[in-house]
Amino acid sequence: MQIDSSLRNNPIGIFDSGIGGLTVAKVIKEILPKEHIVYYGDTARLPYGNKSKETIIKFAKEDIDFLLKFNVKVIVSACFTVSSNAISELRNFYKIPIIDMIEPSINILKNLKEKKIGIIGTIATIESGSFQKYVPKGIKVFQKACPLFVPIVEEGFFNHPIGILAASEYLEEFKKEGVKTIILGCTHYPLMKDTIKNVLGDVKFIEPGYEAGIFLKKLLEKNNALSENEGKFEIYLSDIPRKMNEILNIFMGDRIKYTIKKSTD
Repeated sequence: MQIDSSLRNNPIGIFDSGIGGLTVAKVIKEILPKEHIVYYGDTARLPYGNKSKETIIKFAKEDIDFLLKFNVKVIVSACFTVSSNAISELRNFYKIPIIDMIEPSINILKNLKEKKIGIIGTIATIESGSFQKYVPKGIKVFQKACPLFVPIVEEGFFNHPIGILAASEYLEEFKKEGVKTIILGCTHYPLMKDTIKNVLGDVKFIEPGYEAGIFLKKLLEKNNALSENEGKFEIYLSDIPRKMNEILNIFMGDRIKYTIKKSTD
């Protein structure tokens, strides 16, 4: 991937089907504090995880088209469903570099030493097998779609009996098989880590969002495209959900300053 160095002070565009991608955007902002972040969440049409591949591609193109209005220098698909179902089509359609949620974790997956690994994500991400194909032969892979984790996180029930009950139900096989390493294949799932540990004990997590942030930093350094300014953090949503302030507090906390607007404003 190549980034034009003359665009170094242009924003980084990040999109997701909703607000879950803010976990990725927040990590990127922490790793690259000078970068100007423009985040777009398609909250009016979420979730993408139960849509057809054709619809996922269509929505992703519309998300990218919105970000291109800001003259972004690179785009991050923080949506695991898009990353696992549409990334090839998007890269063939657009010239701008697009970072996904799968590729930055490939080296980690290829060098795994564990005998068993668990993968959790949306229905579309799990069905795609995008992570599994990079796991070395000889490692037994257990996959589970955990769709209830998303509303549980957004309701703030991740450290709550409801969250523990859902995790116990979804991850019963992981516990029985002694799975100790889990790929968090959805942007909401980092907020479920304590809940998952409550159910499975001392487990390790592979967090593709963090790996994407490191990958992006190296890419910007390689292309002499690191921002020289103090960047803003702008959040645009296709719909402003009810209880927006409470939800944003769950994902963003109070350490990073940001502004939020509806994308049609």
